[in-house]
Amino acid sequence: MLQACFAGFTAFLSKPRLLTGRSVLFVLTFYTLSACAQDAATLGLVQKQVFTTNNFQTFNGQQIAEVTVGWEAYGELNAAKDNVILITHFFSGNSHAAGKYTAADALPGYWDAIIGPGKTIDTNRFYVISSDTLVNQEPHNPMVTTTGPASINPATGKPYALDFPVVTIRDFVNVQKALLDSLGIEKLHAVVGASMGSLQALDWATAYPDMVERVISVIGMGAADPWTIAGLQQWANPIIADPNWNNGNYYDGEPPLVGLRQALGMVTLQAIHPLIFNQAYAASGPREAAPLADIRANFGVVEQLNAAAQARTTYADANHVLYLVRANQLFMAGFQDTLSNGLSAVTAKVLFLPASNDLLLQPYMAKAAHDTLLSLGKESYYEEIEGPWGHLDGVYSVGQKAELIVEFLD
Repeated sequence: MLQACFAGFTAFLSKPRLLTGRSVLFVLTFYTLSACAQDAATLGLVQKQVFTTNNFQTFNGQQIAEVTVGWEAYGELNAAKDNVILITHFFSGNSHAAGKYTAADALPGYWDAIIGPGKTIDTNRFYVISSDTLVNQEPHNPMVTTTGPASINPATGKPYALDFPVVTIRDFVNVQKALLDSLGIEKLHAVVGASMGSLQALDWATAYPDMVERVISVIGMGAADPWTIAGLQQWANPIIADPNWNNGNYYDGEPPLVGLRQALGMVTLQAIHPLIFNQAYAASGPREAAPLADIRANFGVVEQLNAAAQARTTYADANHVLYLVRANQLFMAGFQDTLSNGLSAVTAKVLFLPASNDLLLQPYMAKAAHDTLLSLGKESYYEEIEGPWGHLDGVYSVGQKAELIVEFLD
């Protein structure tokens, strides 16, 4: 099966135009690989909805006059409203976790392989809900609704730009809490998220411990350490160095697309393990003639990665990427002085599923949170996802833990 999936993967990479508006961390593989995943009943068509809350108070004490986010749901909410699973999305993702919006859509949501009738997260049993985050990477995507620097500041009638408050993972959680409150949902059977979504899932358990019964943290961490903070900054630096960025004030002029393209290419590269990346680009290497003859000529792998990243700039916004980077850099579960203090409020049982070959959020980061919970007498479980994809195993290979997830949800 892997050979067939890889053939589709390499074909997908050869057509970067298909990547327009797709998410950065997982787009290179998942939408192709989902066809190789488990077969089960489909969700059918899903509907994108919109939620608005006013006078939103941020974690750092500032106020946003109006926050609007998109959301969607799968399955049926029971009468007691206690069969809810919240899905929290990754850095460059959005609320489209499963299903299709129209029958003509070529591809389903990013976790369609595990969300649906009879699947790992069974929509015959659970009401599964997912929302766009604040400062979503793609504010110009017609299927994304978010509030951030590119949004109009009602006080000025112009985009906020860098006047938008710094927001944190806790702010993402609090917007989701307001959405659930509007639906009359007071209990979460589980919160499940990958990568940046795992940070939200774990923080849910610290912010609202009486509401959350279970957390599944996939390819995540309990706190950003100095290595991760510095690594994430490398995604921001090309944007800041682009002259068109203009200290964030580019909405009336040329956007910093060169810096944005470099940033998105870097995110993509760091999310894929060399085992797969080298196979996908095996035709490119030191024996290429052009780079030897001309310092201005690129290797084939560089050209292809640049083209894919350039296509992905269509819906993305540079300031939004900077704000997402900062939210991840600021993360510590519970937002306390130590991880132990931050996790002390947790009453939910927690399952950590890091990927063994993840070079972006390495397994030691999830292990530290797991060990801390155990030291506090909490109920925590830890298993690593094996696979060749690196960070992307959190989406593509998570199905190998299907039985464990089902048991945990039971």
